Amino acid sequence: MKDFWNQRYKDNEWVYGEGPNYFFKQFIDSHKQGTLLLPADGEGRNSIYAAAKGWQVDAFDYSEVARSRALFFAEQKHVNINYELKDIETFKANKKYDAVALIYVHLPEKIRKQFHKEIYDSLKPGGFLVLEAFAKEQLEYESGGPQDEALLYDAPSICSDFPFLHLISCEQTVAELNEGPFHKGKAALLRMIGQRL
Repeated sequence: MKDFWNQRYKDNEWVYGEGPNYFFKQFIDSHKQGTLLLPADGEGRNSIYAAAKGWQVDAFDYSEVARSRALFFAEQKHVNINYELKDIETFKANKKYDAVALIYVHLPEKIRKQFHKEIYDSLKPGGFLVLEAFAKEQLEYESGGPQDEALLYDAPSICSDFPFLHLISCEQTVAELNEGPFHKGKAALLRMIGQRL
């Protein structure tokens, strides 16, 4: 799977667009700066945007190509991000953050549950979790995302992964995506913001 992603990033510039995810941007624009973790951030579009807004950003991905491109783009934009090569399956919450954003991080159930536990543990008290992912109904659309229903999400499952998180908003919606060549068109999305109290 890593080879697939390395090849995709090699073959395309800005796989998911140059600008940040819209839902993520709304959060960043409306909250004071702090420390932020962005797992599986690909070419760094969200990391770079947050860093430009004054956030201290840690990001990671398991694609070497994605990391090198993210660091190159960050340098072009004159922002600093700490971007590591790391695998979700071995991620441990060794640091606490003011916010963690999971933007299209689609995982098999067993890996997802363990990873989400670590993500909760990586939030400071008062810290926010921002999540956008494709809902199960995304199989009806051709705008991107996994073609395997087991890798698509629904609100009850995601909420059960974070039982101690205070939900500020959680909605399933259909929206128009325009995020590079691989997220384009009408899409079924799950959007959630929660806070660790």
